[in-house]
Amino acid sequence: MAFSCKTAEKASKSKTPDATAAAKPPGKKPGKNDPKPYNKVITKDAKSDEGLFTVHTVDDKYYYEIPDTLFDREMLMVTRIAKTASGIGFGGGKQNTQVLRWQRNGKKVVLRVVSHQVVAADSLPVHEAVVNSNFEPVLATFPIQAYSKDSTSTVIDVTPLFSKDVKALGYPQSRRQQYRITRLESDKSFIESVKSYPLNIEARHVKTYAAGRPPSNSSTGSISLELNNSMILLPKEPMKRRMFDQRVGWFARGQVDYGLDAQESKTISYLDRWRLEVKDEDIEKFKRGELVEPKKPIIYYIDRATPEQWRKYIKQGIEDWQVAFEAAGFKNAIIAMDPPTPEEDPEWSPEDVRYSVVRYLASPIPNANGPHVSDPRSGEILESDINWYHNVMTLLRNWFFVQTAAINPDARGVAFKDEVMGRLIRFVSAHEVGHTLGLPHNMGSSVAYPVEKLRDPEFTKEFGTAPSIMDYARFNYVAQPGDEGVALMPNIGPYDKYAIMWGYKPILDAETADDEKKTLDSWILEHAGDPKYRFGRQQFGVIDPSSQTEDLGDDAVLASDYGIKNLQRIVPNLIEWTAEDGKNYDDLETMYGQVLGQFNRYMGHVSSNIGGVYEYYKTYDQEGAVYTHVSTDHQKKAMQFLQDELFTTPEWMLDNNIFNKIESAGHIERVRGIQTRTLNNMMDFGRMQRLLENESINGSQAYGLYDMMKDLRRGLFSELRTGRKIDIYRRNLQRAYIERMEFIMTNEQPPVPAQFRRFIRATNVDVSQSDIRAVVRAELKSLRSQLRNARGADSMSRIHIADAIERVNDILDPK
Repeated sequence: MAFSCKTAEKASKSKTPDATAAAKPPGKKPGKNDPKPYNKVITKDAKSDEGLFTVHTVDDKYYYEIPDTLFDREMLMVTRIAKTASGIGFGGGKQNTQVLRWQRNGKKVVLRVVSHQVVAADSLPVHEAVVNSNFEPVLATFPIQAYSKDSTSTVIDVTPLFSKDVKALGYPQSRRQQYRITRLESDKSFIESVKSYPLNIEARHVKTYAAGRPPSNSSTGSISLELNNSMILLPKEPMKRRMFDQRVGWFARGQVDYGLDAQESKTISYLDRWRLEVKDEDIEKFKRGELVEPKKPIIYYIDRATPEQWRKYIKQGIEDWQVAFEAAGFKNAIIAMDPPTPEEDPEWSPEDVRYSVVRYLASPIPNANGPHVSDPRSGEILESDINWYHNVMTLLRNWFFVQTAAINPDARGVAFKDEVMGRLIRFVSAHEVGHTLGLPHNMGSSVAYPVEKLRDPEFTKEFGTAPSIMDYARFNYVAQPGDEGVALMPNIGPYDKYAIMWGYKPILDAETADDEKKTLDSWILEHAGDPKYRFGRQQFGVIDPSSQTEDLGDDAVLASDYGIKNLQRIVPNLIEWTAEDGKNYDDLETMYGQVLGQFNRYMGHVSSNIGGVYEYYKTYDQEGAVYTHVSTDHQKKAMQFLQDELFTTPEWMLDNNIFNKIESAGHIERVRGIQTRTLNNMMDFGRMQRLLENESINGSQAYGLYDMMKDLRRGLFSELRTGRKIDIYRRNLQRAYIERMEFIMTNEQPPVPAQFRRFIRATNVDVSQSDIRAVVRAELKSLRSQLRNARGADSMSRIHIADAIERVNDILDPK
């Protein structure tokens, strides 16, 4: 499937008006800025690389030879970090994307930035107004250096485009402010390479910026990174769009369309997806419901750098999506392949836009990601490179150990067998491929299955542990000893097949994207109300507790209870399961930290139900509310769980046999930190406001703010009623509560930084004018009364009570 030759689009052989005009009348000396003869610019020492444009390298200069046919064609420029230093993003991280257009204007070539944010069909009168309101800004201009000998292409010197600080192609402004970047240090910046391929040009350049706050190597007063600019030719004919619907999760893009028959400007959103089309000769087969092969399948190549023992598992993860595309009517729609060897094709490169590649990166980053490049005019995905960082295997090992070791002997250790690690790699591979197909995380998927069904081998073998592999459902922490045979991870599930069908199945009788809407809507309504086909967006700041990361099942309290039981089985075995002669206790410390991290996740899953609001997307033709408050009973159950499992000191995690091997001190602070994080999360301004709003809507049937705060105080200070000794963990927790109450009385809700507003969901509240401080003040008075009437069971309890009274007094009556 690889091609060895690199051919640019053929140009017309006729002379252009500009080329003719460049010839000077006899006897007139050429001007200083006039084009020169071709061989005076592109000398015999030039190194030439043919492709989209022919790129010539002469000494330290880089020239583009642009065919006439490619002037005014739209090209997508994607700027990524190729190599970086510690703390400065990550290799492969996208920094900027824009559409460019090369134009010839007299003796210059002009590079313009094209916007597709605002549009109108060119057949409509309003089109002229849209064009006049969106004048394309000039990014750079280049004097014409020469014309080709046959006058069908134009030569310019593009060296300054990559050697100077062109901000649109360099490090973004937000990061410059973060690190206090003041200028480009030109003497420490240079072009690494410029390579041309049939459909793209790849430029790599090292940029060194003077920085007042570099995140690493601070003695240099600068940051250096290698940037990669991919310039990709966009198709002449954009692919037909498919309109976005928030009820099905999909990466999408939007345009403001002034050409619609509406009384306002309206944003139209459409999917990012590959161009999968039925061959003309197979249309009748497709209509009969037979599976057909697409005109052009989606092919992923496995990077040559990928270790041999993992290649087959990555391939399996890619081709696991075959079943989803079969739901869309295609067979062999997605294929994993080895790349050609250097001997078979010396010019094959993962940077060639014709090839989508799983890139294996020798990096300490414990992650993998699946970005893609798409045509902003239509959403067509043009290529995708999955970045696979070596240390993702460490991440997988830690997750699998802490979530399944209680019932799974294969996870009891710090070095898994190849077939075990291979299965985990396959799981992550499939997840990342899902992103490159257009699917975002579906965090609302895992709640579709009843918790008890996750202990059922027959059920989980058929359905996996979640309806979508795009959820962060990870591994089956619910399963208990005796549940052997149960599935431990999700596969390509019912939701994944449905989403791929919805996004990719051709609707042959629809001529336009609008014509498809009725059919697309019917496909959604066919599964309306079935939780297996629900999409729940990823949240940064959880409001909907049914759409969380890392959770399993339809009841966070029950699932977390099972999860904690498994952690309690793991802790006594940690030393044995991490042991190896001659090795220190670093792995023991790591895995103990993983246990606490997993416990902390469970606390987050449960606490998010308090003040939670479910979000189920619907349209006017569907009954019921989109937003519904979590039931009072479930919120109370969540509160009791937190009092029992977290705020009552979790002594099962206090194992001195572990502590005396990994630290000289620290376990008291560790427990305090876990408790305080959840406590502060429960008394978040937004959560408190939602509790107030719930009461305003549902009255006495609601679990209101006063109810929650009263239950919280009574549980945290239960010793004041019983006269029991207050141990050191509880003393720390009670002080944390008082400090949070002081914070609420003296602070406003912090604003969400502008760059994060589209990611973080926040319930905005004016704290000083809400009921929040009134309730908090009432609770502090009740607490002070309890403290004054309490009798400590021992000296430290009495000292603590006296100190707590002083702290509360300082809040209620500040001096």
